[in-house]
Amino acid sequence: MESPLCPPDDPGFRLIETLRWEPGQGAREAARHLARLARSARAFGIEVEGAREALAGVVGEAPLRLRLTVDAAGRAELTCAPYVPVPEGAVWRVGLAETRLASDDPWLQHKTTRRALYDQARADLPGWIDEMLFCNEAGAVCEGTITNLFVPRDGVLLTPPRAEGLLPGILRERLIEEGRAREARIMPDDLGDGFFVGNDLRGLIKARLV
Repeated sequence: MESPLCPPDDPGFRLIETLRWEPGQGAREAARHLARLARSARAFGIEVEGAREALAGVVGEAPLRLRLTVDAAGRAELTCAPYVPVPEGAVWRVGLAETRLASDDPWLQHKTTRRALYDQARADLPGWIDEMLFCNEAGAVCEGTITNLFVPRDGVLLTPPRAEGLLPGILRERLIEEGRAREARIMPDDLGDGFFVGNDLRGLIKARLV
């Protein structure tokens, strides 16, 4: 049965997972990424073929950035590029986007090639800003263009609930499971004392609002 989420007239539609590969370790958090991919595939009515095998076949002598995609027919494709780490001690300068997300938009829960909103926001970033955060219709902060948000508070990291409208990132999932983060509504006024943005590829990055 055709899923209402999958645009039938978009031959370029893909599910996406981005992973970090390390020599001697392989793809980090591969099980979590494959589980998220499987959840999205079920939501879009896609039967995935070859994703696990593609990850297992990677070889190299240096860290890599892996981009795993799955098309509407379930075919997996993997591309590799050198992994470029965030410089140690970096503090990202982060702005607030004017565009609001709709918290009930089911597309926000899945990482796909339908990313025009995020891609445009990144393309429009001034050179002195590293990331942009989106708020939803209630004014609560949701997520960045490529990151989840984490605000330190009383020894734990607060991160917006999925219900606010966001992609449930792999780093976010792990920190919540480890008890290092918990869900809480975050408003722009909560960002004044510094915060973190992050994803599984880059880890946690110190940030400040500009």
